[in-house]
Amino acid sequence: MLAEEVSAKRTSSTRHRWWKGASIYQIYPRSFADSNGDGIGDLPGITAKLDYVASLGVDAVWLSPFFTSPMRDFGYDVADYCAVDPVFGALGDFDDLLGKAHALGLKVIIDQVYSHSSDQHAWFQESRSSRDNPKADWYVWADAKPDGSPPSNWQSVFGGPAWTWDARRGQYYLHNFLCEQPDLNLHNPAVQEAVLNVARFWLDRGVDGFRLDAINFAMHDPSLRDNPPAPEGNNRTRSFDFQQHLYNQSHPDIAKFLERLRSVVDSYGDRFTVAEVGGDHALSEMQAFTEPGRLNSAYSFAFLYAEKLTPTLVAQVARDWPEDAGWPTWAFENHDAPRAISRWGHGQHAGQLAPTKMLLLATLRGSVIVYQGEELGLPQVDVPFDQLQDPEAIANWPHTLSRDGARTPMPWKADVPNLGFSSGVPWLPLGANHSSLAVDRQDGDAGSMLEFTRRYMALRSQSDALRTGAMEIRQADDAMLIFDRGQRLRCTFNLSEQPQPFARSGRELLRTGPVDGSSIGPYGAVIEEIS
Repeated sequence: MLAEEVSAKRTSSTRHRWWKGASIYQIYPRSFADSNGDGIGDLPGITAKLDYVASLGVDAVWLSPFFTSPMRDFGYDVADYCAVDPVFGALGDFDDLLGKAHALGLKVIIDQVYSHSSDQHAWFQESRSSRDNPKADWYVWADAKPDGSPPSNWQSVFGGPAWTWDARRGQYYLHNFLCEQPDLNLHNPAVQEAVLNVARFWLDRGVDGFRLDAINFAMHDPSLRDNPPAPEGNNRTRSFDFQQHLYNQSHPDIAKFLERLRSVVDSYGDRFTVAEVGGDHALSEMQAFTEPGRLNSAYSFAFLYAEKLTPTLVAQVARDWPEDAGWPTWAFENHDAPRAISRWGHGQHAGQLAPTKMLLLATLRGSVIVYQGEELGLPQVDVPFDQLQDPEAIANWPHTLSRDGARTPMPWKADVPNLGFSSGVPWLPLGANHSSLAVDRQDGDAGSMLEFTRRYMALRSQSDALRTGAMEIRQADDAMLIFDRGQRLRCTFNLSEQPQPFARSGRELLRTGPVDGSSIGPYGAVIEEIS
């Protein structure tokens, strides 16, 4: 399909705020397309592939961080919020990307990391220089206890204490992640204004919205109370897992900051804000963050770390978001989670799961995110220890599954070096079994995962029932998931390895797997227009 046709179809089908029910394609810039042969993906590489992205029928692109960074956490440690890291290009390259995306009818969402910065950021360099400089209170500093130990028992997500001693100030600073990622003190109005100015910078350039990284870590308990221990029996591979995280994150005033942010974003027109929210209290925080006047949407890890895709799981997350709650966003895969096809696809019918799970994603109520390579059915890559880049996996080896396995380069062409990702040595190894799944192998093959994805996204884009209609669960047991969307569509999924009884409800629109008048095959699905 020509890019102009994709754009026209998308424009004609948008009869509401563009983000409501939108499908969003996540790009991890380091691993998407390399234009200069250094083995690392970049902004010009993304721009060159935007026609491909548009052909998927998605509404928007979400770009993971491309800002100036020492890359200790590969861009989520930002050293300059308003500049492009040279490894990805320059601001002009971003402007070119944005211009082409908009010409294709694609919105562009970018990451914003407000809970922490890099320790190389100029703000932190000034803050750590003394206790009385103008930015002394821009980060979370605290004195040692009388015995020299950290101010509280808080543990970092990546393992070890969440406090690091800084001899220049003679104090500890807080970092919920790496020690090279000091926490901003978002309780400070000056810090809030500084990050709001960052938002204005990118909105002025024309971005269409923000994905807010780890936003529930953005404020701590100022009294630095110790976290209580977590109940025994948890899967404890990190020191972080031994605590209930009541005081190092999730302060009630985060919601007030989000109201300020929403006010800024709304002043630019129809823009989109979506929060990433993880943790034990994710649902309540997501719904609090999406109350009127706050964010447009939020997504959690409900599917991202689920070991199995079950009807009861889908039914529960759907019921958790009734129509009087905020607007949810869903993702089955991203740059932090193992590929879903590897988590959920076991047994002789594993190959059927890929199109079925994509069709399920396309029919959920909410906005949905497709992670690069998910449309190809890419499995997780087992990256050897000596080639790992992920600091969390290296620190907690071998008990923490590497995020690198979901970040390996996109396979564009099956029969060229590095599968067409780069003319140089890729920063991560390519998947040994990704060649047969390369874009050029699947493009135009009606039975391929790529073409399935295009059909599913087209159905979603053209259906008001799928984009914004209500979702009513009809059945959710050990095998069968049946729900209606907008009183017009019936969506039936067999999420088991055995055939299940099936009765037709109307005109068939799409299916995966064998479906006849009385049964639906293993991991089969059918979407019908109710008669």
